[in-house]
Amino acid sequence: MIVGLIIACEVAFWVLLAAGLAFRYVFRMPRLGLALLLCEPLLEVVLFAATAIDLKNGAEPDWRHGLAAVYIGFTVGLGHSTVAWADARVAHRFAGGPPPVRPPKYGRARALHEWKVAGRWTLAALVAVALLQAAVLYVGDDGETDSLRAWQLRMLWVIGVNVVIAASYTLFPKAAPDGGPKAGPKRGPGGTDGGSDGGPEREPAKMR
Repeated sequence: MIVGLIIACEVAFWVLLAAGLAFRYVFRMPRLGLALLLCEPLLEVVLFAATAIDLKNGAEPDWRHGLAAVYIGFTVGLGHSTVAWADARVAHRFAGGPPPVRPPKYGRARALHEWKVAGRWTLAALVAVALLQAAVLYVGDDGETDSLRAWQLRMLWVIGVNVVIAASYTLFPKAAPDGGPKAGPKRGPGGTDGGSDGGPEREPAKMR
């Protein structure tokens, strides 16, 4: 049941996103479009409640419950940036908005961009770790929690990988080609400023 609900939430996320942006920009009904977009967090509430009820009813915690916690965490950390990324592109295509800018490629600007991306992934992983820990405490010492602990370890790896990537751009910045344009503090897909702080290199997961 939990896996099926996760799939349903993922499908509903993209349906609500497409419908919200369509009503906002194509049909010129911004209030209805915004209302649909604001329904996105309700999907995570439903999944969280279903997972808690399943555990309360005596289900043994396994990888499916861990996956639900990870899904919720990644939605919290990356969902907003995905919505903003899509919003900027639909606004440009249908409402005369400015074209989405690409992320910086060189120097300090690129390093800052990578740290912002790492920050979003870290937030997602930490939320997942916290939910997994809550499940561990809820189950107690008598329950089987190895699968939940395993998911926590994976989330720590996610944080470590993203920090290493961001640090590499800081310690070994990529220099701009001679005579090429200087990289400025641009924003690309998935950012919180205007919805474009990611990029082809490291866009938000799934795109969430």
